[in-house]
Amino acid sequence: MGFKCGIVGLPNVGKSTLFNALTATAAAEASNYPFCTIEPNVGRVGVPDKRLFELAKIATSAKIIPTQLDFVDIAGLVRGASKGEGLGNQFLGHIREVDAIVHVVRCFENQDITHVEGEINPIRDIDIIETELMLADMESLEKRLPALDKKIRTKDPIAIIQQPLMEKALVLLKEGKPARFVECTADEKKELPHLGLITTKPVLYVCNVSEEDAVKGNKFTQLVQKRAEEEGARVTLISAAIESEVASLDSEEEKTEFLQSLGLSETGLARVIREGYTLLNLITFFTIGPKEARAWTVHKGAKAPQAAGEIHTDFERGFICAETISDQDYVSCQGEQGAKAAGKLRLEGKEYVVHDGDVFHFRFNV
Repeated sequence: MGFKCGIVGLPNVGKSTLFNALTATAAAEASNYPFCTIEPNVGRVGVPDKRLFELAKIATSAKIIPTQLDFVDIAGLVRGASKGEGLGNQFLGHIREVDAIVHVVRCFENQDITHVEGEINPIRDIDIIETELMLADMESLEKRLPALDKKIRTKDPIAIIQQPLMEKALVLLKEGKPARFVECTADEKKELPHLGLITTKPVLYVCNVSEEDAVKGNKFTQLVQKRAEEEGARVTLISAAIESEVASLDSEEEKTEFLQSLGLSETGLARVIREGYTLLNLITFFTIGPKEARAWTVHKGAKAPQAAGEIHTDFERGFICAETISDQDYVSCQGEQGAKAAGKLRLEGKEYVVHDGDVFHFRFNV
């Protein structure tokens, strides 16, 4: 199962610097001019999870494989992007393909780095991007709605759900509100992601701040925090300059020492990755053994056979049961044998809902 977070924002807000640090590569050229990132760059990163290393240590696993997220660096949008300004249509198409939006907002002042709008104003910047995304969604709906009439006449069940949902979304967009705020019935809620609307995607605001504001933020980040609270969005602070410096250091000791000197306990990137994971409503389960300790990803609410299917489709098709130990029990009992002896290993069937941190061994027969 692959999950993609698209990094968006105006030009020169620090998106490519963030992406470079995120993937510890120079795949996206970070320069002080708009549109230096012409094609979207994709970086796959491990999701930080201390539990995996703790479980692996107990099992003396030879290999450790974290679960992963893809981050897509999308070139800077500008006013008029929905009408094709600044290669906008091309980049809007790339945003449609991601699962969640990481919106980088400039919250630092630096006269050496030009701002495309001339001054620092994070709320205006957010509004510019969101307006372009809403306009693109409006155009999409206005083109598609007439075509649904024929399907409605043939009693197409999907069209019967989609038409009123699209109409409600269009009304909301014309009022200047993103489609993710549309009021849905249970059936419509399931169908909403299939409409392909950019503004239905969950949003994480990443405030890019200067080094001195990386711990507590500043007056700009307070404005973004207020905006995020009003929208029910998530927000985190990051200093792209710090992350770039950390990425250039060789050892973990050097990185830890550098962060501690700034009053930080972890990188901002670790927070961005975790927030992206939360944003997508994902949870982690583990498979632990002497050969490898591995973290896997499923949506919250997934059942045991679906989790098994993440490892191999045969596991889901021939699912019998899941030998299950919570990560806390695995640690406190010092491994699988200890958990068995303490009666902490459970056999769970097809209706079992996966809990974050479950350690599984799947039984199947194909």
